[in-house]
Parts: sequence; structure tokens; C-alpha cells
Amino acid sequence: MQTRTLKQVIKAISTVDGGGVKLLRSLGQSQDLRLDPFLMLDEFSSMNAGDYIAGFPDHPHRGFETVTYMLDGHMLHQDHLGNRGDLKPGSVQWMTAGRGIIHSEMPQQESGRMRGFQLWVNLPAAEKMKPAAYQDIQPEAIPILSLQDGGRVKIIAGTAEVENQVISGPIQGLSTESLFFDVRLPADGHFVHPIAQGHNAFVYIYEGQAEIGSMAERHSLETHAAGVLSDGDRIEVQAGKEEAAFLVLAARPLNEPIVQYGPFVMNTRDQIEQAIADYRNGQLV
Repeated sequence: MQTRTLKQVIKAISTVDGGGVKLLRSLGQSQDLRLDPFLMLDEFSSMNAGDYIAGFPDHPHRGFETVTYMLDGHMLHQDHLGNRGDLKPGSVQWMTAGRGIIHSEMPQQESGRMRGFQLWVNLPAAEKMKPAAYQDIQPEAIPILSLQDGGRVKIIAGTAEVENQVISGPIQGLSTESLFFDVRLPADGHFVHPIAQGHNAFVYIYEGQAEIGSMAERHSLETHAAGVLSDGDRIEVQAGKEEAAFLVLAARPLNEPIVQYGPFVMNTRDQIEQAIADYRNGQLV
């Protein structure tokens, strides 16, 4: 087997989005820092309500999927089609913007910790104009696989195959064949998992530090950094002297042209101009 190595490190940078929410952005901080089909990864985490209370007021999307994964706090999603969903600790919303959606994500608390992630995943050209759809997943619907060394794996998308255990997450059947795991390891804990050859993959450390790669070629990845992996058929992660928590993301690349204008991600400039015109004319959906 060929263990993937650490090819590139993208340190998250501080930025502000939505109505003024402070967050850390790794993938997507520039259009050169993407990993097909992953467009962007944001981490938000604060005990200060002033950092998140403005939320994400009404805004449009077209041509990709947004994945919101909450660790702490309470956000309310609403859209112009009348859909409504609560995002509470441990829950996930996998939203397919498709042809278009205008929605908001607003805090439902005035104090306490708000913590989580938002991931953007591109859609293939054949799916960019399909109707918008949602999968709202409650914490109890996300399986947790226990590791022998005391670690655990939350399986959000795809199927985990670890220590002779095979468990599938609630998100299946995506054309990108996405894997999305949230892994927590104890000090000196070890995680090994197969990843299909040719699929793009990265690890994002949000607590602690870890070594990426086989014993023969390990490289350190620090907190709040995305580690883009080389090709291969498996991933190995070794925690340091303290416990580590990280996201594992992998997917089949689309290998299609990308033209992005803010919340619209299409394949050509003409399609972007059409999205802007549709939004202005109230015809986004």
C-alpha cells in the first residue's frame, strides 16, 4: 500500500464574512488555494458573541454544495423557499445549492460558545442547475466508530473502514464520492484509513498537533492548518504528546473549469453573468 504524504500546508488566516462573523479560512483564502472539488473550508470558534452574533443574513448561492458542521452553539437556517432547519451541537447540514437558493444562517444565542465549520464542495457541470436540496442530520444519526487506543471517528459522509470495522455515514451517493470524518485521537494515538487512489484528500487540524504520513516519512501539521496530501491509497495520522482532533476530507476530483464570483461557482463566465442576472431579476431558482 502507498501511504499519502504531506504535500502542502495551508495555514488558516483570520477573515470576516457574512454580517461580520470572525472566522479562520484555510482552503479558499485565494482561488489558487483550492483542492478539487473542495472550494473552501472555514472554521468559526468564539466565546465572544460579538464575533458571531451578526450571523450570515440573506445571501444567494448557485453551482455548489455547502456543508455546515456544528460543534457548539445554535444556528437557524431559513431560505426564500420556506425551508427552515436548526443546527445544534453535533448536527450537520448538507445543502445542495444547485440552480439557486437565497438563505440565511443566524445565531440563536446571545452568549456562549459558537464553534463549527463550513465546507464548500463543487458540483459537476451536469448537476449545477439541479433543484436546491437539503439533508439536515441530527447528532444521533451520525455514527461514531471507537478506536482501540481510545480515539473515535465520527462518520459524516462516506464509509469508514478502520480496525476491521466498516460503518457508513448518513451522506452517501454523491457524485464526488466524498469522505468527511471528524477524528479525535488520544496522545500518541494512531489513525489509518484507505482513500481511493486518484482522489484528492486533506487533513485539517483543529485541536492539537499531528504527524502525517508513514513512519518512514512523517511531517508535522499544526493547529488551524490544512494539510494537502499526495496521491496514494491510504492516510496515516499520528497524534503528538497531547490529544488531537482533525477533519479528514477526500473526494473524486471533477477536473472541470471553475469560474467563481462570490457565492456563484460555475464553469464559464457567461454562466456567472447569467447567475448574477437571475439573482437581480428574482429568477435564481
